[in-house]
Amino acid sequence: MKQPPSGFASGEHSAASLARSFAHQPALQLIYDTAPIGLAFLSPDCRYLQINQRLTEICGISVEGHLGRTVRDCVPALASSVEAIVRSIMETGNPVTGIEVAGQRADQTEERFWITYWHPQRGAAGDIIGVNVAAEEITERKRNEREIRRARDAAEAALHHLQEAQASLVEAEKLAALGRLVAGVAHEINSPVGTSLTVASELGRKSALLAAEVASGELKRSSLMDFLTLVQSASSQLAGNLSRVAELVQAFKQVAVDQSYRDRRIFDLGEVTEQFLTGLRPGLPKNNLILKVECRSGLAMNSYPGPYGQVVTNLFLNAVAHAFPDRRGGSIGIAVRESGHDDVEIVVADDGCGMSPDIRRQAFNPFFTTRRHQGHIGLGLHIVHNIVTNRLGGLINLDSENGKGTTIQLILPRNAPAEPIAAEI
Repeated sequence: MKQPPSGFASGEHSAASLARSFAHQPALQLIYDTAPIGLAFLSPDCRYLQINQRLTEICGISVEGHLGRTVRDCVPALASSVEAIVRSIMETGNPVTGIEVAGQRADQTEERFWITYWHPQRGAAGDIIGVNVAAEEITERKRNEREIRRARDAAEAALHHLQEAQASLVEAEKLAALGRLVAGVAHEINSPVGTSLTVASELGRKSALLAAEVASGELKRSSLMDFLTLVQSASSQLAGNLSRVAELVQAFKQVAVDQSYRDRRIFDLGEVTEQFLTGLRPGLPKNNLILKVECRSGLAMNSYPGPYGQVVTNLFLNAVAHAFPDRRGGSIGIAVRESGHDDVEIVVADDGCGMSPDIRRQAFNPFFTTRRHQGHIGLGLHIVHNIVTNRLGGLINLDSENGKGTTIQLILPRNAPAEPIAAEI
């Protein structure tokens, strides 16, 4: 150990005298022995002049085994740190507090921790004759902190996994809605294509009959006129049906393009609303429902048509699935109109069964559904709320009573925010 500065010898003599005085002061000795924290008195050369039973827990050596011996003899693993602290106090005269000490005794398997406080002890002449040490064991606190950290890490990991699972379910729900839209468009296209095939087949059959008459030289004027009439009618039907197919394909192409949540463009709100509703109409007859649409034209939006279409689709499908559970029939109305100079209003209303106050309060909560036994996962309205408030920068209001239907009102800015207002889930 580094030799202490000159003048310490007399200090050590005073320290030893102070240590011997403990034997003549029973009250002081009693305080040492019964203190709830570890206490010790070190000489300038780091010898134990006094120590209580509590502090011997650090190394397991008895009180008598400490007295007169150096810190390096008793706790070699901590010697360098202790000597540095004592040296600092002897040189500066300033206490050192809040030093955490860790150690593991040979006869114990668990590491233990103490928080220590070091204060100079001055003699009659004002010189430092030793250092008082107080040590409070904090092993239990450290153990609890570790457990809390483990629990927090486990909770954060679980939350991360839950968020990933929720994000996957949300994306799956979006894709499912798009799938239903595709099925609806396919159904709409199937009707004019089927009619066109029937007309084309009949036209081919009549052409073959006419060709046979021409080949046999028995062509009649009446047969030719009938064929020409058929051709005119077939041409008109084919043109009308194929034009309808072209419109549906074009509308679906635009819907597909608009599915991107990042693509912002200027569009007519009424036209886009009709495009998305095109694929949803086929589901009306089998549910005995009527769709009433009131879309004002010329409402220019600088916004995100994909997310908007997702909102319309989810609101429509939610009404079909939940407002008419017994398929007794009814109507769904969608109105699109201006709301002031800078906003638009979209109202989706049904005359179905309505909601109780408890259901209405939870309607936008994720994974809340009253039809879980039918395979619903309860994300439709949650997605709507997120898109409206975050991506489109709007407001959403829900009004519903048992037996009186449900009305959902959206107020959207015509110029949507450039970035989401909050993180989308």
